[in-house]
Amino acid sequence: MKQILLPLALLAAPAFAEDLDQYGTTNPDEMTWQRYLERAENGETDMVLCSMGYALTKSGDHVTARTLFRNCAEDGYTGAMTWMSQLDNNGLGAPYSPDAAAEWDRRAADLGDPVGKFNYGINLMRGHGVARDEVLGRQLVDEAAGAGLQIAQRLQGADYDLNEVTPDADNWKYAPLF
Repeated sequence: MKQILLPLALLAAPAFAEDLDQYGTTNPDEMTWQRYLERAENGETDMVLCSMGYALTKSGDHVTARTLFRNCAEDGYTGAMTWMSQLDNNGLGAPYSPDAAAEWDRRAADLGDPVGKFNYGINLMRGHGVARDEVLGRQLVDEAAGAGLQIAQRLQGADYDLNEVTPDADNWKYAPLF
C-alpha cells in the first residue's frame, strides 16, 4: 500500500501548489526589516512601522531608518520629525544639513510637540540652521518646559545657558560661520 500512496502524493503535489498560486503570497514575511522597509517604500505608515526607524538607527542602518522616518514625518508623526532632525544634524544616512534639521524641528514644534519646540528653540537661540532669534527660542523652550519636558526645565534653571544641555564637544558645530 505504501508503494502506491507515495507516487500518488507526488503527482498531486504540483496540482495543489498551482491552485494556491491564484491566491498570491499565502504566507508573507511579516516581522522582518525587509518587510518593514518594503511597506515604507510603498508609502505605508503606522505607529509600529514608524517605531522601527529607531531600531534601525541604533543598529547603524541610517539610510533605511531615514526612509521609514521620512514617510512617517510626512504623515504627521512628530517623533519621526525630530528623528529626521537628529539624522540631518549629525550627517547620518545623508550629508550634514543644519538647515534641514532645523526645518524638521520647526515642523514638529508647529504641531505642538514639546521635543520639537525645545529643539527648534535651541536652533533659534544658536542661529543654527535658521536665523538667530533668542527671544522666540526662549519662548519655545518655555513652552516645552511648561509641557513637562525635563531637559527644557533644566535649561530654564540654568538661565538658558546652552552648555547645560549640549556637550562642549559639539561647540565646533554651533559656532558662527562668519
